[in-house]
Amino acid sequence: MSTLAKTALKPLVRSEYDVLRQVIVCEPEFMEIRDVINETQKKYKHVGIHTELAKIQHQNFVNSMEANGVEVIRLTPQSHFPEQVFTRDIGFTYGPVIFVAEMAHELRQGEEQVLKDWLEENDISYFNLKGDKIEGGDVIVDGHTIYVGLSNRTNHRAIEQLKAIFPQHEVVMLPFEEKYLHLDCVFNIISPTEAIYFPEAFTQKEIDILTARFELIEVTTEEQFTMGTNMLSIGNKKIFSLPINKKINSKLKRRGYDVIEVDIMEIIKSGGSFRCCTLPVVRE
Repeated sequence: MSTLAKTALKPLVRSEYDVLRQVIVCEPEFMEIRDVINETQKKYKHVGIHTELAKIQHQNFVNSMEANGVEVIRLTPQSHFPEQVFTRDIGFTYGPVIFVAEMAHELRQGEEQVLKDWLEENDISYFNLKGDKIEGGDVIVDGHTIYVGLSNRTNHRAIEQLKAIFPQHEVVMLPFEEKYLHLDCVFNIISPTEAIYFPEAFTQKEIDILTARFELIEVTTEEQFTMGTNMLSIGNKKIFSLPINKKINSKLKRRGYDVIEVDIMEIIKSGGSFRCCTLPVVRE
């Protein structure tokens, strides 16, 4: 049984950096590399994932979010979904609406239903993005602008659908090198004026678009592999990051960020970090 919401908060997300009030996660109870579906898993496929350690690290992350005032909703892990810990991909919240994604890879198809079950249990309406492939890791929101990564998980038709749904908003398509899986593995907005990015994933066209809009903070190749961009802001310049990513953490600390370092290295073996493991429901 999934966790019921303790507070009757209505969904509301306008950015990646407003104060996080409520978030959806899923314990990595059945996490393993069954089928290699991204570049990170290729490195670790012969090593595997220590599930018990992953669970401990995930709980430490959850404890830290709760200690910082975030209400954490836990979806029920299902044995046939080894990637279920990455709740970001099954949907996204924009404005007062939760959008349920349609997963591209067969291994993950069906995870969306667990999210729908929780929404229905809590009498929360949602918009079902059916027919076109889109995953929440490719969707980054910032006020009246939605940045969407064009990848092998999110296609042109889904992006055009978003444009039709939000005619008064700006939907910016950002193609990137597909081996990096999702947009949030190479780009992340952390304030109204600042964003973290990995330049090698983009062409000069996309870099010029981002440079015109943000002060860009570069992540090295080494720290991109250890998910240096895939941080989670919880507002008030507090941000979760891996201890191993010392260079980007140092850059953020010099900019006045409170970098909350939590080790979830066992989880990133499957290709995702803090942002991937969280689906924000409410940011205020």
